Amino acid sequence: MTTAQELIGALALPETCLVRQRVPKKLLAEHGATTTQDRQQILSDIEEVVWVAALKPHLIGVPSYHDADRQYVELAVLTLQLRAEASGIARLAGLVHRAIPYPVLLLITAADGRLSLSLGHLRGAQNDADKMVLDGPVRVVMVSVSGTDGPSRFLDAMALHRQPQTDLQALYQGWIDTVDALDMAQETGVFQLSETREQAVARHAALQQYRQLTAKLAQLRSQASKERQLAKQVAINQEIRKLVTDIQSTENYIKMENGYGK
Repeated sequence: MTTAQELIGALALPETCLVRQRVPKKLLAEHGATTTQDRQQILSDIEEVVWVAALKPHLIGVPSYHDADRQYVELAVLTLQLRAEASGIARLAGLVHRAIPYPVLLLITAADGRLSLSLGHLRGAQNDADKMVLDGPVRVVMVSVSGTDGPSRFLDAMALHRQPQTDLQALYQGWIDTVDALDMAQETGVFQLSETREQAVARHAALQQYRQLTAKLAQLRSQASKERQLAKQVAINQEIRKLVTDIQSTENYIKMENGYGK
């Protein structure tokens, strides 16, 4: 089982970037929570948050990035230790991302020791350019890779010097693409990086489609088992057969894109 400290070591961050400061939960609640429920989740489900490192242009030799809506002047690496009763990890990760004014590589350790990684792009709010909001969905992926060399290949791929060095936005996207490859490995059993940004986008979209289809299939099968009207059973079974075909097609595409048959 990969630990947060092992992954931090694999990042191979310069010593000058290390911060190692505890972040008060009240500060996270103040900046990340928009409701009383959010605030309560931060205060009750989190054991500890540590700001491990601050990646700034002059410290890592990678330029900042600016456009009309986004600015990447610094990247942050944080660890989050959950309490045993914690639930809704994806929601909690989103609250932490909202609380930090920089894009974050968040290492989440559950009470049982399982490690997950979370990343999410930020942009300026439409009515307040100085306020950062999430730019798209937050990734939360458990670090679990099968195979004899899967874990080491993933850890090697996360190293700072292996990410794009064009600017901080490209570097952060490199981490996202690597974690997306890890997510793909949960389904295929093989960790394989994308060769291009376009391929990474296509693979991620295919994986999301596959999971949506399989969830829909499970829902329909449950519905079919409870249906008593013959005509409705026939209609549901026809939809199930079509879904199975679509799932097989998507699964074949995922396997092909992940290196099978090459």
